[in-house]
Amino acid sequence: MSSSVTTTVSADDEIDLARLGAALGRRWRTLAAGAGCGLLGASLITLTTPPTWEADFQIVLSEDKGSSGLAGLLSQAGGLAGLLGGAAAGAAGGVASAQETERTVLQSPSVLLPVFEFVKTQLSPAQAQRLRFRDWAKGSVEVKAEKGTTVLNVIYRGPSPALVQAAGRKLAATYQSYSGRKRQRTLESLVQYLKEQIALYRPRADASRERAEAFANRYTLTSSDAVPTSGGSGGGLSFGGGLEGLLSGITSTISGNSAGSLKAQQAELNKRILELRFQLARMRSAGDREPVVFNTNSGPFANLLGSLPGNGSLQDLDRLIAERRSRFQDNDPTITILRRQRQVLVGSINRQLAQELENSIALAQSQLAALQRPPGVVEQFQKLSREANRDQEILQKLENALAEQQLELARDGQPWELISSPTLLEQPVSPRPLRNLALGLLVGLIGGAGTALVAERRSGRLFAADELRELLPYPLLGQLSGANPESWSPVLELLANGPLQGCPQVALIAAGALDQRVAQLAAALQAALQQRDPAAQVLLGSDLLQASRCQAQLLVACLGLAERQALSQLQQDLQLQAKPVVGLIVLSAAGNDA
Repeated sequence: MSSSVTTTVSADDEIDLARLGAALGRRWRTLAAGAGCGLLGASLITLTTPPTWEADFQIVLSEDKGSSGLAGLLSQAGGLAGLLGGAAAGAAGGVASAQETERTVLQSPSVLLPVFEFVKTQLSPAQAQRLRFRDWAKGSVEVKAEKGTTVLNVIYRGPSPALVQAAGRKLAATYQSYSGRKRQRTLESLVQYLKEQIALYRPRADASRERAEAFANRYTLTSSDAVPTSGGSGGGLSFGGGLEGLLSGITSTISGNSAGSLKAQQAELNKRILELRFQLARMRSAGDREPVVFNTNSGPFANLLGSLPGNGSLQDLDRLIAERRSRFQDNDPTITILRRQRQVLVGSINRQLAQELENSIALAQSQLAALQRPPGVVEQFQKLSREANRDQEILQKLENALAEQQLELARDGQPWELISSPTLLEQPVSPRPLRNLALGLLVGLIGGAGTALVAERRSGRLFAADELRELLPYPLLGQLSGANPESWSPVLELLANGPLQGCPQVALIAAGALDQRVAQLAAALQAALQQRDPAAQVLLGSDLLQASRCQAQLLVACLGLAERQALSQLQQDLQLQAKPVVGLIVLSAAGNDA
């Protein structure tokens, strides 16, 4: 189904093109007249247009630190652009689009006006008076950017080679001078902007620093408390470790020598208290049986053990018991007495050590209570410290940027670099005779074709059998050549022996104007019918009332003579007549045979 539809559409397109070509062929004189007018007009334009000369040069837009300094500052400062507000963000966006707008700036009156005044001095008073800046800038100066580079192609056009070359040199010098002025203005604006921001941020930075310091003094906080901690400090608990480290840690924490934040000190004290309680539980569980063994080679706990009364006696008793056991049995009365003395001495030592541990726990708990702060104090101090550090960092970056831009302002900037000096082309760029003639011919052909088609349509005449059948939807019995009547016989004999057989009277209705070819067709058809019925007659005319009395009706139309309006009227009359029509015979005009 889809294939048949495509074939039908293609056929219709070919028919339309064929009709268009045939119509242009019939109106070839109109088409030729249009082409001639186009060529004539192009020739006149070419001859009357004064020559236009052209000079061009290339210039490099140097990267001006004054125009990109703020953008670099903002990119290095991370979130600085958002903190500085809309002015900084607008400056950064302006830097990004500066190269895109440079061409428009270079064609503005503020830059080109000196060149325009120079050109007017080179012209006659009458020409200078008629010259307008907008027309001159639009028609004489063109600035094009090389894609992906900072190179600009500048083109200047004018009526004479000397003027074009002089104006091109003036334009190049003007652009270089503009680049220096632009750099100076940009740097001055940037320095002023940085000074305003510094004046804004210095009081803000001082105020945030003073708030953080006052808060720290109020709650006895240090700079270490400004850093958030992710967990406890000092490592894990070590319940089996020596007591010397526990007492040393307690002593240093209580004396205030601990380095670290408030939370770190609290975590360290809590860990020490847990370990001391574990050692105290060991000591109490030992009772008077055996002394608890610690690593007490040095430090304050070793001194404590050395100062305990009976500590040296315990060692003497252990040596004496060992010596007696080597000589006597274990149940010897002297050994039993010595063991009882040792047990009493061990209980005394363990009780003194337990008391010392309880004192250390009490001291650690008192220090832990002294380190307690209301909820949220440390978090608030960290927030104030972050704000103070951020404001100080922004202020420092702004001051560094101001110093850099002031140095840049004091340095002499380099103007835009000319890759090539203004060069005059050897031949004028306008007019172009070949291009003008080709365009004139094309325009003339298009105009002539349009005029020919309009004239063809307005004439109302039909030159194609398909157009006839659209207006007279009857079977096409034959398409005969009007220039060759001898070729009609086979078709007419088929009609006489076919649809017209047994019809003594046949009406041949002319669809359009009558001419000699239609009369010849009527005579030939009557001769073919009389070969079978000598009394047969063919009535030729356009009277439908007379034709309705005949046994058969045929329509005949001559291409080139039939008109749309007449055929439409004939079709309406035939519908009112309500008598069948056998078919349609088409006669092609002489010279238009297909």
